[in-house]
Formats: sequence, structure tokens, C-alpha cells
Amino acid sequence: MTMNSVELDELVAAAKAWAASDPDTDTAAELRAVLRALETNDAEAADDLADRFAGTLEFGTAGLRAELGAGPMRMNRVVVRRTAAGIASFLQDTAGDNWTPSAVIGYDARHKSRDFALETAAVFGAAGIETFLLPCTLPTPLLAYAVRALDTDAGVMVTASHNPARDNGYKVYLGGRTVKGPGRGAQIVTPYDAEIAARIDYTAPLDSIELAPDGYTEVSESLVADYIGAVDGLMHPEGYPERDLDIVLTPMHGVGGETMTSVLRGAGFTSVALVAAQALPDPDFPTVAFPNPEEPGALDLALELAVERNADLVLANDPDADRAAVAAKDPATGEWRMLRGDEVGALLGRHISRRIAAGRWKVRGEKSRKGVVFANSIVSSRLLARVAEAAGFEHQETLTGFKWISRVPKLTYGYEEALGYCVAPGLVRDKDGISAGVLIAELAASLKAAGRTLFDELDDLALTHGLHQSDQLSVRVDNLGLLTEMMQRLREHPPVSFAGSEVESVVDLSLGDAGLPPTDGLRYITRDNTRVIIRPSGTEPKLKCYLEVIEPVASAEELPAARAKARAALDAVLADVRTALGL
Repeated sequence: MTMNSVELDELVAAAKAWAASDPDTDTAAELRAVLRALETNDAEAADDLADRFAGTLEFGTAGLRAELGAGPMRMNRVVVRRTAAGIASFLQDTAGDNWTPSAVIGYDARHKSRDFALETAAVFGAAGIETFLLPCTLPTPLLAYAVRALDTDAGVMVTASHNPARDNGYKVYLGGRTVKGPGRGAQIVTPYDAEIAARIDYTAPLDSIELAPDGYTEVSESLVADYIGAVDGLMHPEGYPERDLDIVLTPMHGVGGETMTSVLRGAGFTSVALVAAQALPDPDFPTVAFPNPEEPGALDLALELAVERNADLVLANDPDADRAAVAAKDPATGEWRMLRGDEVGALLGRHISRRIAAGRWKVRGEKSRKGVVFANSIVSSRLLARVAEAAGFEHQETLTGFKWISRVPKLTYGYEEALGYCVAPGLVRDKDGISAGVLIAELAASLKAAGRTLFDELDDLALTHGLHQSDQLSVRVDNLGLLTEMMQRLREHPPVSFAGSEVESVVDLSLGDAGLPPTDGLRYITRDNTRVIIRPSGTEPKLKCYLEVIEPVASAEELPAARAKARAALDAVLADVRTALGL
């Protein structure tokens, strides 16, 4: 980046002022080291400094998420303090003189997570908010559970979920009296994000934000026991008594291992083996390139252990345990593979529908089909809609993200293809990899007792509803401007066909569709019902492309040929998408 002397002087002055007021000695020292490097005419130091001070982190419906470090474009105690003050102002303005607002704060084991949680608690306490702090590093679903269990007006979770080790983040939930209806206890959506963002003041002196370091109450660990008991309460041994299942579990160096193990054992699964190298929280995630179960290689250690033990099932949580990945040995090939999120989503939907039909699903008390609602995001498979229709349930599509899925009225079950599942919205109004994991274990155990597998169940779904096969293409970029350019290219030069099937419907989701709020994305449906959706990621510098083909299947004998045909079609669609993006 080229700067003139005046711009450089202003940048240096801003950095020196930041370092002088930074309450964190680590980030202050980091910034001073950059300034010293700048004195030697280090071009990289100048670019680094310019990037750190290129603006301010944008607070949105996903809260904050960015690389750790000094400066207003990084995650640090200064940014957290100002953000917490904005949230506190929003809560006080919402409550007015009618009540004293309350908030609960949780944190994972990433670098600086506890520091950011304590910073937030100090700001909230000084602002007159009744503040609760979870007792230790815990999964995100525990924070979402706490918002409802403690009936607080807000919740803050310090986590960057499955992002790289260098990142951290800040998720915000609203509950109590700030939100009514199905959104109570869910992540924020518009306009709450804008109302909070408008109250985050980056110009006021940092020391003008009052702090009360001891102004919070630590939540009893009994809350964790209550959550474990509530999740185990989803299990109904009288209807599904089988627990003969050997499970390999990895928390992916995150905070879900202890809670997930406790839930599984409480549900009767006693043969649970943790991947030793990934069992304890480690903010550096040393055994994986990205701590995301979806990433290639992330499950390698778990699969190795599964082969060694001749296990029945692999369960993997991402570091904050709000997602769950599932792997099993495919009897058709004899090889272990991870199930796609859409496959698990359909399996859980069918399992829950059967539990409801049998009168053994008591989270919301449903004992009939009336009032049961399944939901998934628009980029997820269309198979769940067919499962719901066959069971006589209502089905809804939402925008991507559980902040939308969790707000579906009368939600019974919801999922998104990115390994997120909400099987108990009455407990956690968000995706929860722990409750989903134990329910998948229950399904796998009951199938094993009947001499069947998860793959047999997937075959049944294909025979009943058609083979729904999906795939993705993610294009990671260093320059966010490239995402805008690629989306603009598609709008100016729309594809006319995918895999030889003519595009019959194009929907620009930025204009809204079927009652959905506008979002940046494009959806294509072809003559043979192939679907392609392309959108920028909301949390990472990626363009994401979601593909789905549907092949009718008349008999079990036709399944191998149908799968081969679907795979060939997806490969052709992938090639056409790459061409359309100019890759």
C-alpha cells in the first residue's frame, strides 16, 4: 500500500495512541514492535499497520469475528470493551425504567477468550446490568441454554467457532424481555444488530467506559448438570433401549469433549473412546490445519482410531461444539466416510418424525402431527421438505444461519448443511452439536440392533423420495472485493445451463424471495430440477456454491447406477460453475 508522508504520520499517531491506552500489555507490545519495524522502513510493517487501522470491525448479526491483534480491525480488549458498552447501552435503553436488564457471558478456550469475557462482564456490571459468567470454558450450546434457563435479556459467547487459531469472535443472543416469541434466546438478527452497532462509539476515550471488575455473579456448575440432564431427557429407553454402540469421539481440540462424553454416558452409551491427541482444549489446534470437521483431513485421527477399534460410529464436534460431524463405515465399499450435513439432516428428520409418530418426542409435547414444523436453510437439501410432507408436518425454508432457522414459529427440528442441527429448540434455540450427536448415536444403535446401518436408512430415503445428492464449491479469497466482483460477473453474465440442463429459473436473493429477507445470493433451477445457489460466506472470506441434483430411483438395484449418474451430473455442474466464475 502506498501512503504519502502525511497519511503515514497520521497512521503512526493513531497506533501510538492505541498502544498508550491499550489495557492488554500483549497487544500493546505487539503494536509497538510493528512501529519499531516501521522505523527501519519495513514495507511489510507499513502494510500491516495500515490494515490494522483501515477502519473498524463491523458488528453484524454474526457479532464480531476477526484475527487477534492490536488495532480497530482486530479482535482485542479495546474492541471488546467498546462493543460491550454498545450492547450495555442497547439493553439499558430497551429496559428503560421498567426493569433491570440481565446478561450471561460464556467463553471457549481460544486465545484471549476468558480475557474478553471478563472485559465484557466488567463493562456490563458497571453499566448496571445484572451479569452472570459461566463457571469455566464451555460449549456455545451451554451459553444458548443459559440464556433461556436463566431468563436473561442477553447472552454473549466469546468464540470463533471453527475458524483458524489466530481468530476470535463474539456472538450475541437476546432473550428475557428484550425479545418475544420464537426468537427468545436466539442469535440477533436485523434490526437488533444495527441498533447495537449504532451505540458502539469508537471515538470516545477508552477510559470513559466505566468498569466493575467484580460486578458479576459466577454461575453454578449445576447449570451444566441441568443441561446434561435435559439433553439426556431427549432419550426414551422404553422406545429405543439399544445402546450397544462403540463410538469414537473427537472434540477437535475444543471445549465439547467433557460435556459430550457426559451426555453420551448419561444416555447409556458406555463405549466411548476419545481421540487422545484432540481430547483436551488447545487454542493452537496443533493436529489440524483448520479446526473444522468439514475440512479435508480434520477427521483423520478419529477415523484411524475407529478402524483400530472396529468402532461403529465417529462423532466429531467443532471447537465450540455447536456443530456435529458423523462418520461410519459404508458396507457397500467397506470404507469409512463422513456423512454430508444434508445426509445427517435428513436422517435426524426421519428419526424425529418416527419418534413423534410413536408418541416418544416430548421436548415440546408433540404427540400428533398438528403443529410440528421442520425447517432448513435455503442452501440445504430439499429432502427434508419431502420427509416432512410424508409425515404430514409443515416445512419452512429460511435464510442461511441459525439466527433465522431458530426463529421459525413452532419449530420442532431444524438444520443447515454446514453440520448444524437443532433437535431441541425448547432447550437451545440454536444449533447444538451435543444434543444432535447423542440423537444420531441413538439412531445408529437402534439400526445396529436391527442389523441395519445409517447407509441402509439413506437408501430407504432415496427409494422413498428420490436420490438427493449434493456438493459444494468454496472459493477462498484474500481480497474481499473479489467476492463482489464474482457476484457481479454472475449477474451480468448469467449461466444459461448447468450439466446440459437449461436454466429455467433465476432468483436474485438480494431482492428477497417468497417472504425471505434480502440476502446477497443467486439461485438457479434447471429443467431437470438441478439447483445451484451461489453466495458470499457470512463469516469467512469465501464464495460458497451449493449444488444439488435429484435422481428418481425405482428399486434398490438401481441405486448404484443412480448414484453414479448423480455424481457425474454434479461433476459437470461443478465444471460449469467454475467456468461461470471465471476460475
